[in-house]
Amino acid sequence: MMGRPRDADGHVVFFTAIGPCGVAWSQRGLARIQLPEDSAEGTLRRLVATVALPDGGGSTTPPAAVQSAIDRIIRHLTGKEAGLEQIALDLEGIPPFHRKVYEAARRIASGKTLTYGELAKIAGSPMGSRAVGQAMAKNPLPIVVPCHRVVAASGKPGGFSSFGGLDTKARLLAIEGASLLSRQRQ
Repeated sequence: MMGRPRDADGHVVFFTAIGPCGVAWSQRGLARIQLPEDSAEGTLRRLVATVALPDGGGSTTPPAAVQSAIDRIIRHLTGKEAGLEQIALDLEGIPPFHRKVYEAARRIASGKTLTYGELAKIAGSPMGSRAVGQAMAKNPLPIVVPCHRVVAASGKPGGFSSFGGLDTKARLLAIEGASLLSRQRQ
């Protein structure tokens, strides 16, 4: 989920049911979400490495809208409805196709999965399943842009590039009441 550093005004690590997550934000919204690494320090290191912060490191006190987003993420990761689609995102500098894919992925309901090909059709590129996979691998906003809900057509889980890999993907789906295996049975 790495790419070029995103501009951010601040960052913070917070604790969730799956471990320490992090966010970085700009005036436009969340610019980066970091899923848990092996420790809070590891999460912070990874988050800070992916954003371009102002001199002095930027704020570590989230503004009200960012705190609301953090609270929604924490709630979601306990398996409760949280309205993640209401969180403002900073998609500045994201390639147009990736932006379309991320916007389409945000419409996948919690507890549901789509294949890369199905998401490509929704994003307006029916032959673009590989490009969707590349966009998902570079997703700077996991959970809110739910790349964990996108699976391979073969019924296989597809990829997941965060710490913990497919175990993390399976865990996120389980929190939502879904399973990587459910696609194989359909």
